[in-house]
Amino acid sequence: MFETIGNIMAPLTAIIIHAAIPLTIILVYALVAIWGERKIAGFIQDRLGPMRVGGFHGWAQSIADLLKLIQKEDIIPTDASRFLFKFAPFMMFAASYAAFAVIPFSSDYIGSNINVGVFYLLAVTSILTLSVIMAGWASNNKWSLLGGMRSAAQMVSYEVPTIATVLTVIVVAGSLNLMTVTEMQSGNDILGFLPNWFIFQNPFLIVAFIIFFISILAESHRVPFDLPESESELVGGYQTEYSGMRWAMFMLAEYADMLLLSLLGATLFFGGWNSPFGEFMAGPFWGFFWFMLKGLLLVFVMMWIRWTLPRYRVDQLMHICWSILIPLSFVNLILVALWEMIF
Repeated sequence: MFETIGNIMAPLTAIIIHAAIPLTIILVYALVAIWGERKIAGFIQDRLGPMRVGGFHGWAQSIADLLKLIQKEDIIPTDASRFLFKFAPFMMFAASYAAFAVIPFSSDYIGSNINVGVFYLLAVTSILTLSVIMAGWASNNKWSLLGGMRSAAQMVSYEVPTIATVLTVIVVAGSLNLMTVTEMQSGNDILGFLPNWFIFQNPFLIVAFIIFFISILAESHRVPFDLPESESELVGGYQTEYSGMRWAMFMLAEYADMLLLSLLGATLFFGGWNSPFGEFMAGPFWGFFWFMLKGLLLVFVMMWIRWTLPRYRVDQLMHICWSILIPLSFVNLILVALWEMIF
């Protein structure tokens, strides 16, 4: 009997540990990223940002805000669809969190090393669109509904160039397994000193990365594509009626999505956990360090853009996607395939 219990508990314990690692990374990253975004905004706007809570540069401001949100009253509008209103923020965070299962954090750690990792990630993250629409409709608020409708148009549209640019890497790698994609980028073989990352292997992959980065800005509702929650027009969009921890879960999901898509970009184009110095500073620990550093640099650029560019109009947003990015991404995909056939 005890042996049977042990046989059941052993894999269960491993599953819990595997699940806890990305959750811990997301929670710690969110607290640091929110504080970091405030400091970056302050620097760009020639001010200090948070300075008081916690001492050094207000490092505990995000923790104080979290404690405040936990204590706030959970308000649900009288005419809202109560079940969907409550379920939407959980669904949004669950979609972002589940996608981390196939992200290879280092050579020794990946939640699920499946052969269709890219397909799984793109499929799971598409649920984010449903959760935003659900939150907008269930709130029974015209601003929330408009935010949900904008999200449906925006995220579904920008998934097309995102998938097209991911396919360009798949054409080069010949695999949907993200661990295999990362392993193919090891070494410093290009010109004898450049890292063997895909972005250096094919000139058209540079174009693919630019399209990918613009698309993930729209996918994660970041400026200049933050129309689903544009506070100057729609009060708060699909988040208008949310407060307390439910609102905090939307914020956590948004920051988790930023990190997820940045890590995907680091995996596909910048060698994932591979060291930029070849065998120097390589290994499981250094692999995790380089991987997170690459991802966080892309997150930093997203934050930088937020305080630099103005928001697009809805018609401009859709024009950029359907008239520019989608045709360009498919032409680029064909050129990548031709390059691989010839060279």
